[in-house]
Amino acid sequence: MIPSPPLFLLLLGLMGAHATAPVSVDLRTAAAMAAGLCNTRPTDLVFIVDSSRSVRPSEFEQVKVFLAKVIEGLDVGPDATRVGVVNYASRVKNELSLKTHKTKAGLVKAVTKIEPLSTGTMTGLAIQFALNVAFSEAEGARVKSPDISKVAIIVTDGRPQDNVKDVAARARDAGIELYAIGVGRVDLNTLKQIASEQLDDHVDYVESYSVIEKLTKKFQEAFCDTVADLCATGDHDCQQVCISAPGSFKCACKEGFSLLEDGKSCSACSNAATDVVFLIDGSKSVRPENFELVKKWINQIVDKLDVSETKAHVGLVQYSSSVKQEFPLGRYNNKKDLKDAVKKMAYMERGTMTGQALRYLTDSSFAPAGGARPGVAKVGIVFTDGRSQDYIGDAAKKAKEQGFRMYAVGVGNAVEDELREIASQPTGEHYFYTADFKAMTAIAKKLQINICQEEDPCECDSVVKFQKKVEEALQALTKKLEGVSKRIAALENKIV
Repeated sequence: MIPSPPLFLLLLGLMGAHATAPVSVDLRTAAAMAAGLCNTRPTDLVFIVDSSRSVRPSEFEQVKVFLAKVIEGLDVGPDATRVGVVNYASRVKNELSLKTHKTKAGLVKAVTKIEPLSTGTMTGLAIQFALNVAFSEAEGARVKSPDISKVAIIVTDGRPQDNVKDVAARARDAGIELYAIGVGRVDLNTLKQIASEQLDDHVDYVESYSVIEKLTKKFQEAFCDTVADLCATGDHDCQQVCISAPGSFKCACKEGFSLLEDGKSCSACSNAATDVVFLIDGSKSVRPENFELVKKWINQIVDKLDVSETKAHVGLVQYSSSVKQEFPLGRYNNKKDLKDAVKKMAYMERGTMTGQALRYLTDSSFAPAGGARPGVAKVGIVFTDGRSQDYIGDAAKKAKEQGFRMYAVGVGNAVEDELREIASQPTGEHYFYTADFKAMTAIAKKLQINICQEEDPCECDSVVKFQKKVEEALQALTKKLEGVSKRIAALENKIV
């Protein structure tokens, strides 16, 4: 009798669609992997790849690149992670068993040689094959153990032509954890039938195969077992200095800087008066559940501002095929009312006219008629999840030429070249991208709006400081003149 595989089956259903509820991300674990500070736990991993006729050859190549990159992040070996590949369409083909390759290089090379079958989409049959054959001891799977995970990554691009609900239920009943990820026009009900609870953590979507590589780190992190020095990972969120502690860290600042209330940011000056306007993409590709995450992200940034009548003023603009001002600068002068107003913002849907929205920002939001204060620093924060349907170049350039500090934040299918065009210099401090809406929390932590107020020479304190400096300079000059006078007198005496 073939043993049932224990622990977890990770299903990447790359099926079609506008998307967004991706797998949760542990950014510290991601950074630890990048720094080589964690090991992948022992795992029997089987990729189950849909190569039906609806998967174009170029898309199938992108799937293979994704597989190879996930493998590159694994600790491959007989006692570590074993990897197999099952190819399916209307039939199932065992391309690589768990015992076929014992090295990472051999696996990656073998993956590149896989050819599509180009027939139907029997996803249920493929899952059943994995349960009965791919995870059998005869194919190289290890005996059931709490120390060894059983993982299958299923890649598919369409609605299955057979039943997946029953076989997925049998897998879950056998103690297998199921994940489902959709691409393009996905059938959400099918993904939910496949996935384990909690669905938010086990259902993920990307909009096209062109962005599938951006999921790589999330699945590498799923195998990360141990994390060392968190400061050494480089993703500790401290702006200047990270002080390591066992399993934790704390932040500090360089001399001359002070730690802000968030415990991570540093400032060399007090919070100056600032006008901040959020420009938020409310197009249909964002999806309602992710729009709620965007609103939470806005309020995370608001929490870091000194909102008051004399300090930070915040405005909010939403755009899709048209532009809507949710509320202007200066309407709310305390965080509670401001955050409540953000929570009430209704989702617009429709298109993505980022250029039109940028023109509104420069012409209306930051105009005195829109509540902007003359002589106060202006900050624009643009969020989008896709390519603009109109030209953004002129409006983005105008915003920066007018002295506005522009931040560009993109998620999912956002075009990174467009984000860089919007962002102020240095781009690395003003441009942020993530494939996952759930990772926006990390962006909120990194995005720092520190505006230092220049001294006004007309203000009393500045005048006093200026007068003191002048007096000190005059005293120094008087002493020098006295010295010169003495030397002249001495020379005159010698001449006489």
